[in-house]
Amino acid sequence: MRRFTCEAPIPAETLEGYWLGELDPDAQSSLEEHLFSCARCSSRLQALVDLGAGIRAVTREGGTHAVIGASFLGKLREDGMNIREYRLGPGGSVACTIAPQDDLVVSRLEAPLQGVRRLDLVFHDTRLSTPVRLEDVAFDPQSGEILLAHNTPFLRSMGKATNYTQLFAVDEQGERELGRYTFNHTPWPGSQGS
Repeated sequence: MRRFTCEAPIPAETLEGYWLGELDPDAQSSLEEHLFSCARCSSRLQALVDLGAGIRAVTREGGTHAVIGASFLGKLREDGMNIREYRLGPGGSVACTIAPQDDLVVSRLEAPLQGVRRLDLVFHDTRLSTPVRLEDVAFDPQSGEILLAHNTPFLRSMGKATNYTQLFAVDEQGERELGRYTFNHTPWPGSQGS
């Protein structure tokens, strides 16, 4: 019989690990037993799956700038997406483009994330009058990098431009810049942005 209340709800991180196939076999088996008998946790897992499907659809279409996790990037690759990647350290710059066959462009922004409690990401685009700020983005302090999936239609329409992104650690004392990353974009020959 399935319960609609739960005395020991499964943490969201564990549900996410299950959904991504990251749990060891014993933990997976134990979690599946719980899910089989617990309607509440099963419902929470389904909500996570639905949210993931929505995020995946938006990311697939490249309709937004988004910070994504390494496991999510791996899933997109497994799904057959053609992903162009750029790696930048703090203060770095890169010559970049998007090819017709690219489904997604991801930048790996390296940063000293140990001890950071809140991380903000700021886009500076020469075509916009004000920067765009993403506040309190998700990050793994152990990874030492942020994976930024770029807005694909935006990149395809962009002409030659130099834009930059900043990462800020934010706490009660204010904010501290962790890195500035410069993107020297050149349109693919023959593309709309040329």
